[in-house]
Amino acid sequence: MAFTGLTVAAFESRMATEITRLIERYGGRPLVVPVLREVPLQDNPAVHAFGLRLMAGRVDLLILLTGVGTTTLFDLLKTRYPWPSIVDALQGVTIIARGPKPVAALKAAGIQATLTVPEPNTWVDLISTLDEYRSVKGLRVAVQEYGVSNPDLLHALEQRGAEVFPVPIYKWALPEDLSPTRHVLDEITAGRVRVILITNAIQVDHVMQVLEQDGKVEAFCTALKKLIVASIGPVASERLRHYGWPVDFEPSHSKMGILVKEVTEQVSTMLDRKR
Repeated sequence: MAFTGLTVAAFESRMATEITRLIERYGGRPLVVPVLREVPLQDNPAVHAFGLRLMAGRVDLLILLTGVGTTTLFDLLKTRYPWPSIVDALQGVTIIARGPKPVAALKAAGIQATLTVPEPNTWVDLISTLDEYRSVKGLRVAVQEYGVSNPDLLHALEQRGAEVFPVPIYKWALPEDLSPTRHVLDEITAGRVRVILITNAIQVDHVMQVLEQDGKVEAFCTALKKLIVASIGPVASERLRHYGWPVDFEPSHSKMGILVKEVTEQVSTMLDRKR
């Protein structure tokens, strides 16, 4: 149950310190660089339009996709409306939380979710949970988005007859300095990394973007055949397969600590199989 000196790469941003410590705890050599940079949408017209709708009682259902996005949404609303008025307006809204992080953000704000989407918290699980609860036909549905839009989720809601309006909070960009990212990608391509931990689907998009800029996609994808690619859950796995990456491991629960622990339990067997 250890990495025993193996070099383990990860592209975590917010939790870089935590995943570095986890890799070290299990005897690995961490190679952790961020490939995401959050860019807040300043003077966000979509949030202000959402605020007007909410305060006028013209929102029936609010879908919260991330914890950071939930907190940021509330902070932006508070720049224009008193917090007690926002809470009063939310009392008449069905609130769907996609997993534990938006639930925690709601709890910190003193608000309770109407429904919580079970693991693995994909958009398919969200729609399934909503279908079991009630029809959305004719409902005015706001979707708090993160990083990039999810057209599959929006389309599924529209197909069910909902009036959908996305509320983007922030977007993802590449880091301003790409040299650390390029160093890690070169180490992977050279065969000096044995395990890659993917903790966010957007990480895969950004890695591919850098590789395409540098003309190194083919060499990188060839190197992937000899190492372990571990995905934190179905959303990330779907993105990996989209680009033709192997998905060698997915944990029993989509949590970073469980991902690292369970990979160490099987890493030796998986590497033997790769050889």
